[in-house]
Amino acid sequence: MRAFLMDENEELAIQIRSCKSNYNSSLIQDLELDTLCNAMASGDEFLYKTTRSALLSGLNNPIDVILYRQEVLKDCLNNHLAVRKMYNIAVEAIESKNKHWWIASGRFPSSILFNSVSTLKELMTFLQQIKNLAGEHAGKFTSKGFIRFFEVLKKELDDEYFNSVQHHLKELEFRDGILLSAMLGKGNKGTYYTVRKPLNKKRWLERLFKKKSDVFSFRVSDRDIAGTKALGEIKDEGINSIANTVAQSTDHIINFFTKFREELAFYIGCLNLYDLLIQINEPVVFPLPAEKNERIHSFQGLYDVCLALTMKQKITGNDASLNAKNLVIITGANKGGKTTFLRSIGLAQLMMQCGMFVAAESYTANICDSLFSHFRREEDRTMESGKLDEELKRMNEIVDHITPNSLLLFNESFAATNEREGSEIARQIISALFERGIRIFFVTHLIEFANHFSGTQ
Repeated sequence: MRAFLMDENEELAIQIRSCKSNYNSSLIQDLELDTLCNAMASGDEFLYKTTRSALLSGLNNPIDVILYRQEVLKDCLNNHLAVRKMYNIAVEAIESKNKHWWIASGRFPSSILFNSVSTLKELMTFLQQIKNLAGEHAGKFTSKGFIRFFEVLKKELDDEYFNSVQHHLKELEFRDGILLSAMLGKGNKGTYYTVRKPLNKKRWLERLFKKKSDVFSFRVSDRDIAGTKALGEIKDEGINSIANTVAQSTDHIINFFTKFREELAFYIGCLNLYDLLIQINEPVVFPLPAEKNERIHSFQGLYDVCLALTMKQKITGNDASLNAKNLVIITGANKGGKTTFLRSIGLAQLMMQCGMFVAAESYTANICDSLFSHFRREEDRTMESGKLDEELKRMNEIVDHITPNSLLLFNESFAATNEREGSEIARQIISALFERGIRIFFVTHLIEFANHFSGTQ
């Protein structure tokens, strides 16, 4: 059973991983991405890791996946209480297995079986809660993702399923003992121990008057430690395959809740962010993505979501129509908001491509293969060379990974030397990137460099 809330065609579980590549680390630092992820996580480490990974991996998403997630997110916004309840149920279900960890650590089949049966009983209550919640709210959801998910729940978690599971779990308690069959092996040793289903219990009158057949039996004394141990070993051998099967069933349901939680975590993070932005009266909008080979980029009221979250107040946004332009150079006075604007461009691209809303009044842009940032660094003792050498080294790392449909953000790059030399370095690098069709935003005080590209599309 799968949720398919992140991708229509395959179960796209977000892999929680650390971003070890230098250019991803730079992007996190330059865009102040931790501020955004912390807001989405609301103090939850799992939400933090999941949302950060979703933002950074979103650049691989095609348009149909972006629109698919947008529709699911709209459902989440319209039914936020029900979605949060589903997420909490998934978390509780996963944690329920930990309650029996001391039994699960046992190596005996009887311990494994007891633990698995106990866990399965608890998991059934969580599945029932999910089913009931879906039945109560299904009519309020309109996205393809949730409609499909609720249909799967209705089909696979029907009353017959729950009744059957409860019946089997009750039998596996072996309250009346265990019936085993066996064969004699070499040396008349027992082998092929197999659990058998006991005969149906007859009414007490029939059992009372029925002639009893002769049976060969014996009883182990309570004081017979060796005999008790031998019986325990026979029991474990007989239920070994059952214990493994029930344990696998438990893992299967836990795996469903784990993946369900991973996918819902992304949307819970979006709900947390939405609540914070609404509190400070900041607008959000679902963007219109365009194909990567198009050059479409226009917006109204675009603002730096991280700055708004830090200041906890509404900030002024920017309007622009940058269609058919591969190069945008931003100049102006210090403290004029150039870097803030540059961050808003990068953050909006990440948010759009992972399927989120964007911090703007309106927003449309083509998707890109990858996003890179090259911001000026303050000189510190960890630098092994001068600032210009360090900038050129980072630029070389970006060039090794860049593609023609990438978006590259420069902030005061190559200004560690004099105006003329810095302008020439920037001109040569940007010219080469421009010829490859890479979209570039460049914040600079290098007037000679800016004048060279004045009028360039």
